[in-house]
Amino acid sequence: MMQEFYNLKINTSGQKLYEFTDKTIEWVKKNNFKNGILNLSIQHTSASLIVQENADPDVQTDLINYFNKLVPMDNSLYIHTNEGKDDMPAHIKSALTNNQISFSIKKNEILLGTWQGIYLFEHRLDPTTRIVIHHFIGD
Repeated sequence: MMQEFYNLKINTSGQKLYEFTDKTIEWVKKNNFKNGILNLSIQHTSASLIVQENADPDVQTDLINYFNKLVPMDNSLYIHTNEGKDDMPAHIKSALTNNQISFSIKKNEILLGTWQGIYLFEHRLDPTTRIVIHHFIGD
């Protein structure tokens, strides 16, 4: 049994989904992980992690539009508005999604469906840098 860690830095340029599936697969392959669990976590409260379809970009557009309707950027609705109109909405969106996702690794492969991709879901409007922690436990 072994453990390995990796911090993936993702530079964002505003509110959208940033796919990092290939970078995660490369890390798993490079380390020759056979079988185990890969946990991904993000230590931010205004971005999140999701697994979503990666074949049709309209899915991403629809998700962003839906979340913006669900949690409007209207400071008159919130008390916490210190960092602009996207401040509290970003926190709410991250609370509704995930800050951690786990995947099974079998025979050096991440068990993802055919059209599934791993995304950082950025909820802020301005560019920022996010870290996605990869933690593998297995052999």
